[in-house]
Amino acid sequence: MIKKWFVGFLVLAMTMLWGCGGSNNAGGTSSVIDGGAGEDATELSYWTFVELHGQHFEKMLGKWNQDNPDRQIKLNVTVMPYDDMHNKLSIAVQSGTGAPDIADIELGKFPDFLSGTPQLVPLNDVIDPYRDTIVQSRVDLYSKDDVNYGVPTHVGASVAFYNTQILEEVGVDYKEIVTWEDFKRAGMKVYEQTGKYMGTADTSASWQASMLLAQQGADYTDEAGNPQVNSEAMIRAMTVLKDLQDNQVIATIAGGQPDTEEAYGEFNAGNYVSAFMPLWQMSRYTNYMPDLSGKIAIAPIPVIEEGMPRSVGGGGTGTVITQTAKDIQLAKDFLAFAKLSLDANKEIWNTLGFDPVNMDVWEMKEVTHNPENAFVQYFVNNPFDVLNEIRDEIQLIKSTPATPTINNILSTTTYNEIFEDGKDITQALNDAQQQIEQELK
Repeated sequence: MIKKWFVGFLVLAMTMLWGCGGSNNAGGTSSVIDGGAGEDATELSYWTFVELHGQHFEKMLGKWNQDNPDRQIKLNVTVMPYDDMHNKLSIAVQSGTGAPDIADIELGKFPDFLSGTPQLVPLNDVIDPYRDTIVQSRVDLYSKDDVNYGVPTHVGASVAFYNTQILEEVGVDYKEIVTWEDFKRAGMKVYEQTGKYMGTADTSASWQASMLLAQQGADYTDEAGNPQVNSEAMIRAMTVLKDLQDNQVIATIAGGQPDTEEAYGEFNAGNYVSAFMPLWQMSRYTNYMPDLSGKIAIAPIPVIEEGMPRSVGGGGTGTVITQTAKDIQLAKDFLAFAKLSLDANKEIWNTLGFDPVNMDVWEMKEVTHNPENAFVQYFVNNPFDVLNEIRDEIQLIKSTPATPTINNILSTTTYNEIFEDGKDITQALNDAQQQIEQELK
């Protein structure tokens, strides 16, 4: 059944600060984590654009070194901004010089690293022992010709985050919001009584568009991977969102989407009531919006028509081993241990607040409902109660070689034309389609 939901998967490429979540660092920072290793430990380098990923690896490194006294590792972790890291990594793997041993590659960038002959190490042998327990399509995301080159981090199920304090003030129950029409009525009530916006009209990200496309069983590309951003489904999706904006229910936000430093301040101040994001957005709340602790509830996303699927996978990071790694087998074994083992998946929830690809963890209440867990403490309701409610409804948006171009044009031009400039939706999408096709020639 798992394969049914996710085959092909996933989401449109995300630009700076996106994916499993981008680093907010202005520049790269490095630190060596010893994990209790002795002097004879092998030092491996790891590049990431997400600081929290380094924290997860630090926890798993200590466990690895304890379990493997003859194969201990020290990890040199470098955190860089999204674009800087991917650009430097691309040059390094192509030139065969200067690449780290281990690296994170965001989903939208991954097709670039698979073009031609991939300069990454195949990981099938270390993934094989875990195939019965993980969502296979999450591994397939980072594969080419049945060869697995990346290890996934999460499922990325999209959910709604509601500020219950504001909703309660105006007499709105978030549990009664099922459709976008329900959301519209609630949002109009919120704006009329408080002057606040129910949600955001995203201009620099495709989270919302992906959700509305997935509800309709549609995608940004056709079965052959050709762009189709001016489809009837995309026009309908943008029309729903534009109607919400025209009725003061949603509005553009600083930073262009909920997962930016500027937006965190707006949410913290209560200027926007809801965000529709993958589950990993929980870590943004706990890290950057402390004032909202105890006020945010998680719920399924509204749908255009009742009965449509209520979630889609969003974002993703595949961790890879480069061909120049100093000890390829050691790096591979550690990577599988750190991201695919049952213990690792528990820590991915505990440390990162991500929905683990090993869905056995979803059923472990001693883990998911641990009262000491920071995410359990922060949110009004338990995230896994919602995840298990929608687990059969999590849809897919493919990542294809056309994805980076599609995302770049939509998130830098098209959404701004629609939500900032008021350009006709059909015309804006037709123009985007034409520009994408030209750039892909």
